[in-house]
Formats: sequence, C-alpha cells, structure tokens
Amino acid sequence: MGTPDFAVASLSALQQAGLNIVGVVTAADKPAGRGQKLNESAVKKYAVANGLKVLQPVKLKDPAFIEELKALEADLFAVVAFRMLPEIVWQMPKKGTINLHGSLLPQYRGAAPINHVIINGEKETGVTTFFLKQEIDTGDVIFSDTIAIEDEETAGSLHDKLMIVGANLLVKTIQAIAANEYHEVPQPQSDDLKAAPKIFKEFTKIDWNQTNQTVYNHIRGLSPYPTAFTTLNDKTLKIFAAEMDHQEPAISTGAFLTDGKTYLKFATKDGFIKVTDVQFEGKKRMVIAEFLRGMRL
Repeated sequence: MGTPDFAVASLSALQQAGLNIVGVVTAADKPAGRGQKLNESAVKKYAVANGLKVLQPVKLKDPAFIEELKALEADLFAVVAFRMLPEIVWQMPKKGTINLHGSLLPQYRGAAPINHVIINGEKETGVTTFFLKQEIDTGDVIFSDTIAIEDEETAGSLHDKLMIVGANLLVKTIQAIAANEYHEVPQPQSDDLKAAPKIFKEFTKIDWNQTNQTVYNHIRGLSPYPTAFTTLNDKTLKIFAAEMDHQEPAISTGAFLTDGKTYLKFATKDGFIKVTDVQFEGKKRMVIAEFLRGMRL
C-alpha cells in the first residue's frame, strides 16, 4: 500500500526479492493540470507496468473494497507512504500490517519526518519498520537503520537516500517475518519526543529574525518541496538553495544586499543568507545570476 515515488522503490525491491505480491493498493486517479487529465500515482504506474493487480479505493471503509481486499488472502500488508488505515483493514492479515517510516521511531512521528529532521538540525536519522497499532506511528519496532545527515543535505537528497535504505529494510523485515525470525520491541516512552507534523504554507515562510543556521536549516528542510519562501517587491520568492554568510549585518533583519549581478543576500539575526537557486512569482526556477539579470531591485 503506497502512493509516491518513495513507495515505488520498496515495491520494486520486494518484487526483485521474489516475494509474492498479490495486490497493490494506491490512491485513486486525480485530475491535474489545465486539461484536468487524470493523473496516476507513481505506484500505480509501476504496478501496471509490472502486471500487478491494482486496487484504488476512494474510501478505505468501502464494503466493496474490503471484500476485494479479503479475496486477495494476503498474509501480510506492507504500508509505505500511504494514508491512515482503518482498523478493519490493518487487522485483516493473519501476520499483521507493517509500516516503513522515514525516521528513527519514536522520534519524528508524523507525516513529514524527512523535512523536520533537517529543519531541526539533526545529524542523523533513519528508517524504521513496525507493526501498525491504533495510534499513528506507535507500533512495536521490528528493525531500524541509521544514516548520517550531511551539512548541506536537503529534504530532496535525504528523501532519495532513505528511499533506498528503506526499501532494503522492508525486504529484510518481510523475509524475517516469513521465517519467524524477528523480535518486536515496544517504542520507548519519553517526554522528549520531537514530532513531524504535516507542513502547511504558513510554516514555509522564512522568519529572518532567526539565526543564520536556523534559516539555512529551514531552507534545506523544505527543498525542493514544499519550498521555503520570502516576499520581494510584494511578490513571493521561493528559495531552493542558499549559502550562509557570517558577515555581521549592518541592516535590519529581512533587508537585502545585492550587486545586481551575482549575489542577493538577506540579513538574519547574526549574518546573511545568500540565495543561489530561486523562483520568483510567475517565473521559472533559475540560478541567482539569471534571476538578477531580469530583475531590478
């Protein structure tokens, strides 16, 4: 059960490992773009291309979908980047339902762990497989795998790394369950848990009153999607990449300096953020020199 590219890597790995995939559940096709052409999920495209049975329920409690799911007689459900499942679904298979999560649980439970670990300046993260329970991301841990977060890591680059590490961990997990060679570990209770809630647009706006490092982490953690932004000439400027400049600012936070040719930098609490890859409202994404050639600031 999955929808985006992150889940395709897992589905492909399971197939290459020779596991018997009796069905794939993914999002219903949605109209997109100006022509409102129906858009298929990445998982559906892969499943169809590889001759796998596809189910696309609009409602996960739909009796017709429940019956179709039961008819597959799956021993195990594996969930990667999908929706919250109702109890009638996740309790169905005799060996349970497992989930691959993009953090080291119990830290960063929620919808956007990859973004939040970078935004919070973490030095490592990982992936975890666990059995589903009623409360989201709280089930007993089966396996986990850790990777380092590089200083210039973005949400995009970390996503791609975790996608591969996670796919391998899911194969390991399912093979261990099939052989009954695994040990579940309850997630530790802690008052110091960091959450990874869904990100809304207001969160992506840059607060230039923060420190250089905080703003830099914010930009990296939202790149390339959903993308940090600021306001310039009363329009939205999305910032995909930037560098830190530790020169002491002599202008107010949020104000900018530019030579009109090669650099544009905004003042923070303790320095400057030099933007290098941007997209101005109504324009295409471009490197800063190209952007400055077409702008009068």
